[in-house]
Amino acid sequence: MQGKDFLSISDINAEGIRRLISAAVTMKTEGWSDRLNEKILAVLFEKPSLRTRTSFEVAMRQLGGQCIYLSPAEVGLGKRESTADVARVLSGYVDCIAARTFSHRTLEELGQYSRVPVINSLSDLEHPCQAMADLLTIYEKKETLEGLTLAFIGDGNNVANSLILSATLCGMNFRMASPAAYAIKGDILNRAHGYAAASGSSILCTIDPREAVSGADIVYTDVWTSMGQETETEKRRQAFAGYQVNSALLSLAKDEAIFMHDLPAHRGEEVTDEVMDGPQSVIFHQSENRMHILKALLTDILGGLEIELADFR
Repeated sequence: MQGKDFLSISDINAEGIRRLISAAVTMKTEGWSDRLNEKILAVLFEKPSLRTRTSFEVAMRQLGGQCIYLSPAEVGLGKRESTADVARVLSGYVDCIAARTFSHRTLEELGQYSRVPVINSLSDLEHPCQAMADLLTIYEKKETLEGLTLAFIGDGNNVANSLILSATLCGMNFRMASPAAYAIKGDILNRAHGYAAASGSSILCTIDPREAVSGADIVYTDVWTSMGQETETEKRRQAFAGYQVNSALLSLAKDEAIFMHDLPAHRGEEVTDEVMDGPQSVIFHQSENRMHILKALLTDILGGLEIELADFR
């Protein structure tokens, strides 16, 4: 992906995903390096963040590069200054832009006018860096991706969109349980069906969380109300009643199934403490892997992955 934007999981193919996972596995054992010495990343955020900002900044520092954080108040993206002008200005200062935006259209505009690569660190449509960290975690825990079944319980949001695309690209079966009004729809679902047909995987969309979880290898959930949707909180709470991942629901998955959540979590709402802190939970391993997969992604985009990769099983 050297020199290219990463706005969607669809910007990478199955071979590219496996290559980045292999690189991340290798780089986890190496620690600090100077691969991105003299490279500068701008972290441009419209939304607050814990994991995303920290993982990008630490990843760049461990690779020998530098990071500049630009807050909403400092930039006023599209308000104080047009998105196109911000992209043009930053292109003269930095080597890459990681943007966390409300609208995916803002990311596309940044990519259109930027002379340096733009990475989607979250938009309303997708969260591809999170999906890559999730696949790395699944691979480390299950030693494969192909043929596994991932059950996502909850809202068909940006995380679910990137997960269904990445899973089906890699030959993983994807099951989605949500109220009909909150299911994955449109172009994302159509693309995922195309990937599933090519990889030999399957997709199941249902309103029944028990059907989705039954026999699954991975059970995944996310908040019912994302940032920017706060006015819908009570409406969503009512719509998703019955979609909580608790011990009873998780027991329907395989005995060795793992539980995942991209965080932050609303404990006691979409998931119970018992599941979050239980032996099947890998949420903090998953969170740490955000940094490791970003090291591989940034190296690929900014310097090329000239390292001996781990064998991908």
